[in-house]
Amino acid sequence: MSRPLRIVFFGTPAFAVPTLDALLASRHDVVLVVTQPDRPRGRGQRVSPGPVRQCADAASVPVVQPETLRDPDIRGQLESLAWDLGVVAAYGRLLPSWLLALPRLGLINVHASLLPRHRGASPIHRAVMEGDPETGVTIMRVVQALDAGAMLATVRVPIGPDDTTADIEPRLATAGAALLLEVVDRLADGPVDEVPQDDSAATYAPRIRKEEGLIDWSQPARAIHNHIRGLTPWPRAYTTGPHGRLIVHRSRLGSATTPDVPPGTILTASPQEGLTVATGDGTLALLILQSDGGRALDAVAFLSGHPLPPGTRLGPA
Repeated sequence: MSRPLRIVFFGTPAFAVPTLDALLASRHDVVLVVTQPDRPRGRGQRVSPGPVRQCADAASVPVVQPETLRDPDIRGQLESLAWDLGVVAAYGRLLPSWLLALPRLGLINVHASLLPRHRGASPIHRAVMEGDPETGVTIMRVVQALDAGAMLATVRVPIGPDDTTADIEPRLATAGAALLLEVVDRLADGPVDEVPQDDSAATYAPRIRKEEGLIDWSQPARAIHNHIRGLTPWPRAYTTGPHGRLIVHRSRLGSATTPDVPPGTILTASPQEGLTVATGDGTLALLILQSDGGRALDAVAFLSGHPLPPGTRLGPA
């Protein structure tokens, strides 16, 4: 068996934890974890470590948390390690060119899409928002261009018609961790075939912005349903109504018939018929809702405290 690899791991959120766990349980040696600084988190916005920092601390692995990789102290530390391979999983920062040349086997990335589709910062959200029937994980070579490196391995993961980003992300994290470990073991044994990406087929998944949550009821029901699914759990899709902002956690496609009313008009609001809304093409049932400052409730419970009679107009059309 080839000797274990000395690995530096770059990652920050929960998506990266299964990959770090897999490496820590393997025959390879994680000599350093690089993660983003502690940030304010949760309802109270208390400064606390991120998921990768917590995982590394529990395993007693050295951790550094630079605000920027341009920090000369960080550069000096990485240059002194004599590491074999860098593994990146949702680190959240671009890596400088000097860093790519340090490890003997370069750096590889666990990217949550089937490249070259959905390069960029929010591939899981965008795949769901665009109604993709499947996504996956690509293990790719890290290069200076955004998510454009050669591909070492891929795994496919289906997206169900009602799956949200919150449903898909842990599946991708688990699948990506297993795939990454296979690739690392193969790299330890010798060269691995690398397939160049087709740049002409590339699409981009820009970072999600909070203001994208606003629902446009003039869109078809399926597009709005995908919008709601893709923005769950963050930043959440929302609309406006007589009680103020209304956050929509879950929805379901309704009738394909387009009612002769303005989009955003409530059609039914009862325990028997549920809460359904007219869209630009078809209807949409709103299943779980939340008012600002309230709890997420199913439609029946929500309506008991927030009456929304048929004919009420939600949000801008």
